[in-house]
Amino acid sequence: MEFAYIPSPSSGVVHLGPLPLRGYAFCIILGVFVAVWYGNKRWIARGGKAGTVADISVWAVPFGLVGGRLYHVITDYQLYFSDGKNWVDAFKIWEGGLGIWGAIAFGAVGAWIGCRRRGIPLPAYADAIAPAIVLAQAIGRWGNWFNQELYGKATDVPWAVEISDGVNREGGTYHPTFLYESLWCVGVALLVVWADRRFKLGHGRAFALYVAAYCVGRSWIEYMRVDEAHHVLGLRLNVWTAIIVFVLAVVYIVISARIRPGREEIVEPDRETLGKDAKAKTEDGDAEVDLKKGDEPETAGAEADAAPDAESSSDTAAAKNA
Repeated sequence: MEFAYIPSPSSGVVHLGPLPLRGYAFCIILGVFVAVWYGNKRWIARGGKAGTVADISVWAVPFGLVGGRLYHVITDYQLYFSDGKNWVDAFKIWEGGLGIWGAIAFGAVGAWIGCRRRGIPLPAYADAIAPAIVLAQAIGRWGNWFNQELYGKATDVPWAVEISDGVNREGGTYHPTFLYESLWCVGVALLVVWADRRFKLGHGRAFALYVAAYCVGRSWIEYMRVDEAHHVLGLRLNVWTAIIVFVLAVVYIVISARIRPGREEIVEPDRETLGKDAKAKTEDGDAEVDLKKGDEPETAGAEADAAPDAESSSDTAAAKNA
């Protein structure tokens, strides 16, 4: 007899009058807001300016959503492009399906564009927002609870999640892998904050630590899941991805610490200073051009002025000889 379990919502949609509020989308949006808020606090503490994180997120968030969806659709293409499936469902992001690997990769591209427009080093920005990103992941994972998806193996532990009968799922109690990953992400955020304060991580190493620590948790959590997935050499594709990304993150930390120890002193240059520097460079360039243009006339004038003097000297010498 089951005495305790985590009940799943009867529906993943809450209607606010005529407007449907989907639980999955709500968790993603809430995660983004928390990431921007906390990322802004950390950026200011690093010496940045208020509002910069929000401005860059205008680039990073859309790129991240597109990348996350692309990764999911590509790695689980059979859900949308096999016989009996409707390819239009690939665009229904509110029904679930965001791959964190694609979201981080494409989100980094968007962040790079935003940082470049403001003259900010991407590694410093990534270090500041790393704990904020993983907290957003912790919140976003609860969207899987609303959709009753991505649960683990059947179990009767008191914290098991109850899953109802539905399309491609069998009712019962299962390991709440969404909860495991959410708690792991909170732990990763605390680890990165502590390590950043203790060791003054810089040049992207705090972000790399977040990536490595997340991959460790994702590996064992992924192993518990029972949803359909592609396997390579007996392991789920996402487990291999976590292993490869973990190795790359650790290698980056080691090499970066040797090549560029310490952390950046200036993370966001003053806009007025940038404007003055750009103006000074422009004026210097114009002055150089003017100088080059003025060389020839001045030289020619000097030669012309010298010619009469030479003639005058010759006349004087001739007069003396005479």
